[in-house]
Amino acid sequence: MPISTHRVLQIGPLKPSLAVTLRTDYQAYVLPNGDERSAFLAEHGAEITAVVVSGVTRVDPDLMAALPNLKVVVNFGVGYDNIDVDAAAARGIGVSNTPDVLDDCVADTAVGLLIDTMRRFSAADRYVRAGRWPVDGNYPLTQQVSGSNVGILGLGRIGGAIATRLTGFGCSISYHNRRQVPDSPYRYVDSPVELARQVEVLVVAAAGGAGTRHLVDRAVLDALGSDGYLVNISRGTVVDQDALVEALTHGRLAGAGLDVFADEPNVPAALTKLDNVVLLPHVGSGTVETRAAMEALVLANLNRFLQSGQLVTPVR
Repeated sequence: MPISTHRVLQIGPLKPSLAVTLRTDYQAYVLPNGDERSAFLAEHGAEITAVVVSGVTRVDPDLMAALPNLKVVVNFGVGYDNIDVDAAAARGIGVSNTPDVLDDCVADTAVGLLIDTMRRFSAADRYVRAGRWPVDGNYPLTQQVSGSNVGILGLGRIGGAIATRLTGFGCSISYHNRRQVPDSPYRYVDSPVELARQVEVLVVAAAGGAGTRHLVDRAVLDALGSDGYLVNISRGTVVDQDALVEALTHGRLAGAGLDVFADEPNVPAALTKLDNVVLLPHVGSGTVETRAAMEALVLANLNRFLQSGQLVTPVR
């Protein structure tokens, strides 16, 4: 159980049941927005020792400075690019995330996006709903998924789960990482551009953050080419979104399946007009089972830290 000397702060929206638990079991504050925020921090900032946040809300150096006794940031999500971990480390603040428990659902989403993008099932559904089948005839032919050459940018836990699934489709798997994965059965390629040049589909599963910003840039998209497909289930910032929109609208890319965007929840209007693009509202881990497991791991991290100063799944 929480130690009474600790005060917990919820920052931004969280899963409703988690927010209720924080409020009832931990007497957590909720950081207000707008004009009330500064007044709240001035009055209560020094009380806060633990923050719980999701990936949609920033925890930056200014906020940390307003919480002078902050000891831990517990993140609801595997990605933690919303948290300035370097600033946290400099202040001795621990940071945790929720790895492993969402790998399968995100990998399932990636494969679903890949199939939908190449076979254009969503677009074909719209074709039927619009009454075009009796008028315009059979839907145009699309591309086969099984046996295709797939490149995975980021062969971590999620990237590996994606590769395992696609192996069942008879796909040839190549990958690029910052470092080659020892004993991997998949072929390593030493740059994102070269990987894109060698495959038909590029699946982006790299972690977000400053180090991977625009890792998929214009050169990578050009290497993928007019017959290539892009699938992104990582972070919108990993892809140069302006370059992607330009490539898709000018026919320099065959299609894209996107679960993440650079400025969520805002999606470029140009993408919504394209039938060769599948757009999802960041639902990669959005199943009842996975979100329950993420909630349990958030609480496990919070409880462990409040009791012992340790974390179950520290990010470093």
